[in-house]
Amino acid sequence: MEPTFLLLVAFIFSSGQCQPPRDPSASPAACPSVCHPDISSLIGEMSAMKERLAAIESTSAPVPRLAFTAVLGHALGPFTIDTPVKYPRIISNVGNGYNPATGAFTARVPGTYYFSYTMFNNIGHTPNSVMSLMKNEQKMVSTWDTLGEDNEDSATNAAVLQLDAGDSVYIKLYATREVHDDLSSTGHYNTFSGFLLFPL
Repeated sequence: MEPTFLLLVAFIFSSGQCQPPRDPSASPAACPSVCHPDISSLIGEMSAMKERLAAIESTSAPVPRLAFTAVLGHALGPFTIDTPVKYPRIISNVGNGYNPATGAFTARVPGTYYFSYTMFNNIGHTPNSVMSLMKNEQKMVSTWDTLGEDNEDSATNAAVLQLDAGDSVYIKLYATREVHDDLSSTGHYNTFSGFLLFPL
C-alpha cells in the first residue's frame, strides 16, 4: 500500500470512525455496525485527500544543492594588476557552480549563500599578502598581512551573501601581492569554499 493510504487508514481508526467490537465474543461481522456508516463517502474523502497531497507535492520545487571547495596548491604572485585567483584543484563541486577556469562561483538560483577562504602568506621575506572576497566587482571582506618579520601565517575570512541568479563570487589577489602554498600538493593552505544556505 502507498504511505498516504496507510496514513489515512490510521487516521480513520484513531478518530473512532471504525473500531472493532468491544465484546470479544462478538462476531467479526459486527464490525460494520460500528464503522463509518457510508463506505463510499469515506473512500471519496480518502481520494480527495490523496489528490490534495499530490497537488502540494507537485507545487513544491526541490531545493537546489550547491556546495564547493577548491584549493590552490601552488604559490601565486606577485602580479602587476589585481588578479582573480583560480583555484584549480576541486575537492567538491556539487551542482557545478564553481568554475576552476575562472576561479568564480556563479549563483544559479537567487538565495543566501555562505563563503569562506583561507590565505597562506608568502615565505622567506617580509609578509606581502592581501586578498579579498568579491561579489561581482564589490569587495565584501579581506585578509591582510604586510607588516612584521614573521611569515608563514594563515588568515581566514567569511561572509553570508544574498545573491541573485548570475551573480559571481571570487577571491582577488591584489597587485604586487603574493601567497604561498604547499608545493608537495598535500597541505592545501589556500582554500575557497561556499554553499547555498537557502533559496529565496
